[in-house]
Amino acid sequence: MISYLEFEKPVAQLEARIAELRSAAEGDDVDISAELRRLERKSADLLASTYAALTPWQKTQVARHPARPHFRDLVHHAFDEFIPLGGDRYYGEDEAILGGFARLGGRRVMLIGHEKGNDTESRLRHNFGMGKPEGYRKAIRLMEMAGRFGLPVVTLVDTSGAFPGVEAEERGQAEAIARSTEACLALPVPMVATIVGEGGSGGAVALASAERVLMFEHAIYSVISPEGCASILWRTAEKAPDAAEAMKVTAQHLEKLGVIDRIVPEPVGGAHRDPATAAGSLAQAIGEELDALAGRSADELRRAREERFLRIGGA
Repeated sequence: MISYLEFEKPVAQLEARIAELRSAAEGDDVDISAELRRLERKSADLLASTYAALTPWQKTQVARHPARPHFRDLVHHAFDEFIPLGGDRYYGEDEAILGGFARLGGRRVMLIGHEKGNDTESRLRHNFGMGKPEGYRKAIRLMEMAGRFGLPVVTLVDTSGAFPGVEAEERGQAEAIARSTEACLALPVPMVATIVGEGGSGGAVALASAERVLMFEHAIYSVISPEGCASILWRTAEKAPDAAEAMKVTAQHLEKLGVIDRIVPEPVGGAHRDPATAAGSLAQAIGEELDALAGRSADELRRAREERFLRIGGA
C-alpha cells in the first residue's frame, strides 16, 4: 500500500478508481481493459506532471515520506558484501549512524550513513536518524580506517539533524560534529557524499564535507528545518512552506548555488515508489564520481575539498 501525501490526493482518487474497476471486473464477462488503460495513462500523466512542479515544501514532504528508502534499503539494493562495524571506542554504539566495509560495483569502499528506520520499533532503535556524539565519533574512526587502507569513503546522509538531547550535549555533541567535519576534509582518499532524504544542519554536514556532493532529486538540504526556521522568524511553524521556499532547500536550487555538484534522478513519483530503481541510479552516479576521482593524490583531494567549499557563496 502506498501512503499518499496531501498534494497527491487527485492521484490517489484515480488509483482508487482503477482498483475498484479491477475488483468489479473479476469474474465478469464485460471487457473493461480499454477503460483501465485510459485511467492508468491518466494516472501516470497526472503523477508525472505533479512531481514535475513540486514546491520546496512538497519536496520536503517527499524527502520525509515514511516509505522512502533509507540506509539499509539502499545498501540492500545498491551495495554488496556490507560488513557493519560498530562502536566509537570511547562510549558506545549509536544506531542512528551506521557504517562498515562494502562493495560498489566491485570496488571496495567504506560506507557510512544515517538510518531512520521504517517502523515504530526501528525508528526508536535508530533514534529517527539523529546521531549522537558516539555516532559521529564512530564515523571518524571509520574514516580514519578508510584512510589507512586506501578505501574511498561513501556517505548516505538522511537526518533532520543531530540529536539535541541533554545527554548528547553532555558527551560533546558540538565537538564530535566539528571533528567529523574535520575528518572528512582531511581524508587522504576520495569521498563522495549523497543527500538521500533530509540533510539537516551540522548533523548532515558532518558526513557531507566531501569533494563531490550528490543529492537525490526530491531530497532537501539546509542549515535548519523549515519548521525550525519558521518558528524563529515568524514564531509559528505554520509558515514552514514559506521558509522552505526562502531557504532554497531543494536539489535544483542548491545545484545552481554550487552547494551540491550533481542531482541523482528518482523514479516518477519519488524514490519510495521504486526503491530498487532509485538505488540503481544512485549506485551508477556514485561509481562515476569515484571513477573521476581515482588516481588523485591526497593533497589534490584535500585541495579540491577546500576549494569547493570556499567557492560557495562567492561572487
